[in-house]
Amino acid sequence: MPRLRFQKTGDGVFLSHLDLMRVFQRAFARAGFMLKHSQGFSPRPYVSVALPLSVGVESECELLDYELESGEAPADLAERLNATMPQGVRVLEAYESDKKPKGIAFLRAELTLEYDGGVPNGAAARIEALLAGTEVVVAKHTKKGEADVDVRPMIREASVRQDGLGELGIDTLVSAQNPGLNPLLLVQAVKRYLPDLAPDFARCRRVEIYDEGGAPFR
Repeated sequence: MPRLRFQKTGDGVFLSHLDLMRVFQRAFARAGFMLKHSQGFSPRPYVSVALPLSVGVESECELLDYELESGEAPADLAERLNATMPQGVRVLEAYESDKKPKGIAFLRAELTLEYDGGVPNGAAARIEALLAGTEVVVAKHTKKGEADVDVRPMIREASVRQDGLGELGIDTLVSAQNPGLNPLLLVQAVKRYLPDLAPDFARCRRVEIYDEGGAPFR
């Protein structure tokens, strides 16, 4: 399967998943490549993104699968697509892969918690202890609607550090799917269990995705 690895940063984080699909469809067309389409009354292009991001989340490791009418993609595909991309979306590499997205098991993310009045004393240690505890229940969207779910089994690693006077950083490794954990739910956990440490603003950046064996998924 032809695959692209791309990043979504800066102003690109405000693109919704549907907007992102349109961006890539137009980028292929502007670069002179025709995407293969399904048959039937309403043909759809063969293009899909694994683990779609929430709006506002940055990522260095997004994957997009596609098929071209012409078959094999040229060596300079990434360069030609980037010439048509909006600011904040950039293709890092184009390659062939026989790995299906269902093989993605874990993702590493960096959370940044911002405090306008400065980080409260002892906040890093208290948040790290919370995420290492026996239970972390948050409101999570499920197929049956919103429900309280213990996400602790989905947290593989979580370390907290202080970055300057007004920021905390959380480095975490979580389950990617079946079930998956949106790292931003860790911020909700802080607000529920440690309301005095609730940040004024939070940012999230997806850093890497891995297979079951812990190798970067490509």
